[in-house]
Amino acid sequence: MAGGTRAPGAAGDPWRGWHPTPAARGEPPDLLRVGEVRIPAAARGPSGHPRPGPDHYHTAPALVPLLDRGHVALVDNVQAGGDAVVAGLLLRALGRTTHGQIDITGYDPERLGGGLAGFAPLAPAGLLTFVGPGGLTGLLDGLVDHIRRINETVLAGDHASLAEMAARTGRRPEPWRVAVLLGGDEPSRHERAQLDRILRTGAACGVHLIVRGIAVAEHRDVQVIRVDGRRAEVSGCGSLPVYLDDAPPAELVTATCRAIADRVSVGPAPAVFANLLPDRFWTEHSASGLTAPVGDSPEGRPVDVTLADYPPHALIAGPSGTGKTNLVYAWMGALAARYSPEELAFYLLDFKEGVSFARFAPGRRDPSWLPHVRLVGVNVNTDREFGLALLRFLGRELRRRADAAKEHEVTKLSELRHEDPDGHWPRIVAVIDEFQVLLTGRDTLAQEAATLLEDLARRGRSQGIHLILASQDVSGIEALWGRPALVAQFTLRIALPKARRILHEANLAAETLPRHHAVVNADSGAPDANRVVRVPAASDRRVWSDLQHRLWQDRPPRLGPPRLFDGDAVPRLAQAPDFGELAPGTAEPVALLGESIDVQAHSARLPLTRSPGRNLAVLGTRVDEACAVLAAAARSLARQHADGDARFSVACLDPDAAATAASLRADLPADTGWYDAEGLAALLPSVEPDGVHPHYIILFAADAAAARLAVKEGARTGHEHLRRILNTGPERRTHVLGWWRGVNRLRDDLGGLGSRTDAIGAWVALDVQGADLSGFYPQQGGPAWYPRPWRALFFDRARHRTPEVVIPYGLGG
Repeated sequence: MAGGTRAPGAAGDPWRGWHPTPAARGEPPDLLRVGEVRIPAAARGPSGHPRPGPDHYHTAPALVPLLDRGHVALVDNVQAGGDAVVAGLLLRALGRTTHGQIDITGYDPERLGGGLAGFAPLAPAGLLTFVGPGGLTGLLDGLVDHIRRINETVLAGDHASLAEMAARTGRRPEPWRVAVLLGGDEPSRHERAQLDRILRTGAACGVHLIVRGIAVAEHRDVQVIRVDGRRAEVSGCGSLPVYLDDAPPAELVTATCRAIADRVSVGPAPAVFANLLPDRFWTEHSASGLTAPVGDSPEGRPVDVTLADYPPHALIAGPSGTGKTNLVYAWMGALAARYSPEELAFYLLDFKEGVSFARFAPGRRDPSWLPHVRLVGVNVNTDREFGLALLRFLGRELRRRADAAKEHEVTKLSELRHEDPDGHWPRIVAVIDEFQVLLTGRDTLAQEAATLLEDLARRGRSQGIHLILASQDVSGIEALWGRPALVAQFTLRIALPKARRILHEANLAAETLPRHHAVVNADSGAPDANRVVRVPAASDRRVWSDLQHRLWQDRPPRLGPPRLFDGDAVPRLAQAPDFGELAPGTAEPVALLGESIDVQAHSARLPLTRSPGRNLAVLGTRVDEACAVLAAAARSLARQHADGDARFSVACLDPDAAATAASLRADLPADTGWYDAEGLAALLPSVEPDGVHPHYIILFAADAAAARLAVKEGARTGHEHLRRILNTGPERRTHVLGWWRGVNRLRDDLGGLGSRTDAIGAWVALDVQGADLSGFYPQQGGPAWYPRPWRALFFDRARHRTPEVVIPYGLGG
């Protein structure tokens, strides 16, 4: 072809200064230059009459159609001329396509691949494969099978060709496959038939042949180039002679192929996140399930994933860096765009050290949140209790839904929603990343978590509660794999590259996955159920923020932000919901000690009723944490009394606590008493509870007063006065809230080894080992407690069967 046709950039530029210039996305490939056509121009003699002149001609590029257009057959008698055409066509085709979009197969039985030696750097990246002598049959059979697959599963009757599909959708689901056949023996009858099939049907399916040394039948899609040295006849140029271009420089071919291979070795590009989103948001209903795509198939079609009665729950696995969090983002985004917050609710928990899910909650830089999210837990790698709290919450929600279903005489969420259309019954999706942390070990927490997980997995499906558990490697989770009934509920398995033991042991599909890909399997990992999906880069903050802001702006007016639990953050008393609800006139005052590790951000509460033992002991040597617990307790109590209705006495006996104690005193009623060691020794004998006005005695480092309290006060020691108040005061509304810097010191103040400890009805342990608390705990051996920074163990013998872990509120409120 010559004249007005186009060959821009790499398709037609001269080799000097040539470089790849891929066509724009969705743009069809250009014709490829092989040389130039010289068209004689009429010259005029002295008389002015025209006459032909061999030195007078116009030039036009000689262009050959290949990609998406047809095939090329070379007939030549000179080896060098044909080599130049083959090398030029391949290099120009590579330069006009996106890196990795052309797979080349070379069949060169005479020179054993030498005819394509310059393109060898493509081989390590999987873009060039050599077929040895005798391999022509297998090569042609493979191309014919590929054409059949493209027609059946990719085009599927919706498009006439890959070129048409790319033009309509802007995406090309399959690379071009170019087979270069460089001579050899005369093809067999079967090989000839396969050649003819490829020549007739290959171009529509992106399969193209460059044939040299093998006679091929004439076909409209075959461009024939007859080479005679530097000149050639090209069927598309009619009878005009073509002057062939020189072969591309060897160093240019090698450098270009090496650069393409390096780029491809990084991995294929991810899918486009926007392609997962529907044209209209929040139009789907979740009564029967949740369905959304997580990426594209190799054929370019969306791969939908469903959570419903079957499959009900999902396991996601892949080594660090393979994109588990990114996959979760993509899945969440596709779901959130289809289902409104009335239809879908997310509960998110990340046990690894990081804040992957924090973007879904309001932050300092971005006040928006994902409206579907009810809970976000981050930095909880040391707070397994929060994971257990989430499972307990979901268990209560499961019971609530089951009770409602029973009331309406139905069994499934879809039926309940039909019978109770005014009820609020969204499907719940709980995502727990690195969930194995929750199940690690053989302690009671892991056992309870596994039991709750099994119950949720077994019964949650019918009530619209779905679990997505993600892990780097699930091979060593004894608490999970020791429960086959639990694992069997997770029929949806998603394996990222190199994931282990998540699919069936005979299913090795994840071993060869490239980057940004995953295997989706809804049949418990059975090999026949594999679907390979290319996942988008959904974790990019800019990409995600656009979607989140759009959904946030359309959120229901009554919908508030999600609960954010950050294991690295220190909560503040002033921001605690329970603190804000306190007001004067409370019949039974409560002391708030810290934040409970639970879903609702409740405070750990100590009711100070008129019952024996309603005193508090804070135990440990960590000054700031002990001061924080006492200060929160005192401030919360003061908030429940009007001026003059209660008496506060503060004694600070540790210099390191003086600043906190002084700040606390400023927040308490003006008549609050302030005592040092001597003042405390004088105060205790004078304390006579009247039973009408509460009296709260706040002791910072109470054990430091031991020497003073031991001085005789007539017939009774100061210690005895303290014990008297501890034993008889609560019944007459006098309560001691004290900090002792060791369990043994508290025991000494109570009368020594073997003395009764029931005067301390509640305690908060800081850096104290569980075994040391045995005398203050009803079960032998003490509680299972291993201290960690800014965490405390709270036990109220009147309310607790087992202690709870709490987070002290930060100093300063």
